[in-house]
Amino acid sequence: MSNPGPITFTTGRIVLASGEPVSGALRAADGRIVALGDVAPEPGDTVINARGALIAPGLVDLGVFTIDKPAFHFGGITRAALMPDQNPPLDRPSTVRYAAQSGKPDLWVHPLAAATRGLEGRELAELALMREAGAKAVSTGRRWIADSGTMHRLLSYCAMLGLTVITHAEDGGLTGHAVATAGEMATRLGLPAAPPEAEALAIARDLTLAGMTGARLHFRQVTTARGLALVRAAKARGLPVTAGVTPAHFMLSDIAIGDFRTFTRLSPPLRSEADRQAVRAALADGTIDVIASGHDPRGPEDKRLPFADAEPGMAGAETLLPLTLGLVRDGVIDMARAFALIATNPARLLGVNAGQLVAGAEADIALIDPDRPWVVDSDKMAAAAGNTPFDKQGVQGRVTALFKGGSPVG
Repeated sequence: MSNPGPITFTTGRIVLASGEPVSGALRAADGRIVALGDVAPEPGDTVINARGALIAPGLVDLGVFTIDKPAFHFGGITRAALMPDQNPPLDRPSTVRYAAQSGKPDLWVHPLAAATRGLEGRELAELALMREAGAKAVSTGRRWIADSGTMHRLLSYCAMLGLTVITHAEDGGLTGHAVATAGEMATRLGLPAAPPEAEALAIARDLTLAGMTGARLHFRQVTTARGLALVRAAKARGLPVTAGVTPAHFMLSDIAIGDFRTFTRLSPPLRSEADRQAVRAALADGTIDVIASGHDPRGPEDKRLPFADAEPGMAGAETLLPLTLGLVRDGVIDMARAFALIATNPARLLGVNAGQLVAGAEADIALIDPDRPWVVDSDKMAAAAGNTPFDKQGVQGRVTALFKGGSPVG
């Protein structure tokens, strides 16, 4: 993508890090934001009339399983942190370097290095070399590292390297091959189930080790009241810990699996209604730092199977923005908090100069009509596959234009 000329967005509502959006303009040059607020276009600028739309930072999606540009562009995502669960895994500098280049020219891809060789949870991968190759953080992938010694070494090494460790919070010894959360619904359906305490046990162990090592730790998804209470308490003690969630766990409970619909087969599985409400409370009080799409498009070969045999995952990139804006309309969070969750905080965790509209930041910008209604349709999604648990649901909020480094994309 060639170096863009100067561009000025006028007559929009600028999403700032604090408070409600404010009317104004934003100017970018050489791929970066140079001024915003009471700004006038300069001679030679390309002028974009936002016509009252939100001028917002491009979304930063923390933890996607595939690079799916059409879906990302539709959803307003300009940066995607790629999980190491690839074929081959991102456990060598060469695969990390290749992944970092895979989004060019119209998407930033930030690889997450595999914590262990082959993601097998035993031998640490070449973390320092992968950092030099472009890895922005380290991830255990879809699974928890069961061996506490290995996890301790990982956290110690990453603390020295200044890398955040992104971990999957489920004790595999308890979850086994479970596909649902233990409770009335799983019992009624006869599905293999695991207790929700598997999450709290994993979090408790990893928090203890993080406290011993001083490492920065991010739980990619925290979905239970007990797990959230542990994270909340750790933050109160000053531990450098953050937590994420996907929209499925603040929108749906395990009631949604009642018809064996495999689009609701997720990892971690959907939880009880009480846990869903706990997630919404944690979004409101700051316990949860990141909302990510968990984008994992799966075709019929993975989903058109008996529930217990289907692969977990959802196509989430296109619904990340409207479902997060739904929290604003419901009064759970305000607009500034919404974009902190889907842009500012994930960018900060990755150490990239993006995710907020400030002078000097990369000009990754989305124009958004927050009130525009549309219906999610699994048959018409831009994603590589339409495995969304929100099929046929009405939502509000659409991206009308997207810019990466000041250049239009999509």
